[in-house]
Amino acid sequence: MHEEDFELTFDLEPLEPAPQPKAAAPARGVLISGGDRGIGAAAARAFYEAGYRVAVLYHTNAQAAAALEASLPGCIALQCDVASRAACESAFTAAEIMLGHVDVLVCNAGIAQQKLFTDITPAEWQHMLDVNLTGAFHLCQLALPGMIRRKWGRILTVSSMWGQTGGSCEVHYSAAKAGLIGMTKALAREEGPSGITVNCVAPGVIDTDMMAAFTPGDKAALAEETPVGRLGSAQEVARALLFLAGEEAGYITGQVFGVNGGLVI
Repeated sequence: MHEEDFELTFDLEPLEPAPQPKAAAPARGVLISGGDRGIGAAAARAFYEAGYRVAVLYHTNAQAAAALEASLPGCIALQCDVASRAACESAFTAAEIMLGHVDVLVCNAGIAQQKLFTDITPAEWQHMLDVNLTGAFHLCQLALPGMIRRKWGRILTVSSMWGQTGGSCEVHYSAAKAGLIGMTKALAREEGPSGITVNCVAPGVIDTDMMAAFTPGDKAALAEETPVGRLGSAQEVARALLFLAGEEAGYITGQVFGVNGGLVI
């Protein structure tokens, strides 16, 4: 038998097409109130580093806002008194134009005051509610129509452990922060069918400039009282906000996440 009498045949499986890289999803836009310092500024940096288009609202600290813009090229800082509906409307419109649209809203703007309940004036009570609670109401109402239209959105409120437990000498602050928790839960039920999640982060003792009045001894005592033995950082709160804004958190809504080192369990 000769070589030419043989014919070699091979059954070749058709080659599967090589996997193609997924097209990069367009960057989402995030608007952060009270974004010029503390938790808000840390959140701005965290979202920016994760690829979001970022806009922040600030009230009076133009120098801090300008420094944030300089450190995060492309980040937009807009002046806004969140207690004013007209100011919120103007700032939100500008943010929406600059970002394209607001996919994630972080309601972080807030003020604090330590005072005996019997010494709180009606004006102080109202101002605390206007900034800490009604400001979130304004921004949520402005953000929701676009989120509902796009069938996707994330709303994140920043409350406080005092909104969960109540704080002595901070009754008006505690009441406003508790109101944020109630709004978060109710809004989550209402907007879930539209693809929008609403969650709350309730920080504990976080070492920011809102603690400027505390002495080193005060801070040491608070750290000792905290089960993990230290104060929290703004960056730790920011990481919780970033997670809750992501696709992987789509089944989480109406929840309150304590970033408090175990002070509230």
